[in-house]
Amino acid sequence: MIVVAAGRGTRVGGMPKQFRQLAGVPVLLRALRPFTSHPAVACTVVALPPEEAESPPDWLQPLLSASLMLVPGGRERGDSVRAGLAALPPACRIVLVHDGARPLVSRSTVDAVIDVARSGAGGVAAVPVGDTLKATEGGPDSLVVARTVPRAGLWRAQTPQGFPRDLLERAAAAALADGVQGTDDAELVERIGGRVQLVLDHPGNLKLTTPGDFALAEALLQGAS
Repeated sequence: MIVVAAGRGTRVGGMPKQFRQLAGVPVLLRALRPFTSHPAVACTVVALPPEEAESPPDWLQPLLSASLMLVPGGRERGDSVRAGLAALPPACRIVLVHDGARPLVSRSTVDAVIDVARSGAGGVAAVPVGDTLKATEGGPDSLVVARTVPRAGLWRAQTPQGFPRDLLERAAAAALADGVQGTDDAELVERIGGRVQLVLDHPGNLKLTTPGDFALAEALLQGAS
């Protein structure tokens, strides 16, 4: 299990979003719990900004063990995933990758992604696109609609994403050799001809990016309590 949390985005305040509090609990801790408590997840590697990996937050340091390790993340997502793969014990033959800024993943989604990966394919949590999509042209201050994009068959990829380890390692190595930075790990697997299967997820599995995302996540947590 690799949790990618090496970003330094501060659009929601003065600290990286993965360390901010969500209903009194750090976002990263909420993102970790569904995996560290899962009986099929033997080891979790968290890729953090190098300074935090070397000197973890006070709330994270007591949790570290042979089954929860930290590695310095890289500038790009792929760098962090490769660092996580290198740290995972050889016995881990199925690898999940999850965004550290997604604190509301469900157990059922984790189970379904693991099942697909065990079958030999890549499994990707995803939701169907429900909004009307517009392609645009022009500059930032004069955007106009060029066309409406048909949304039939379009899905929004989320995480976790799960893969047989050898498949993910081959995809990551090929991307590095070709100088490719994918937006997610499934894209890299697709590049080498790997089969990727979608797993129906729920829209509440938010990736927290803006203050509005935090407000929505707080509301979802309150509604679940």
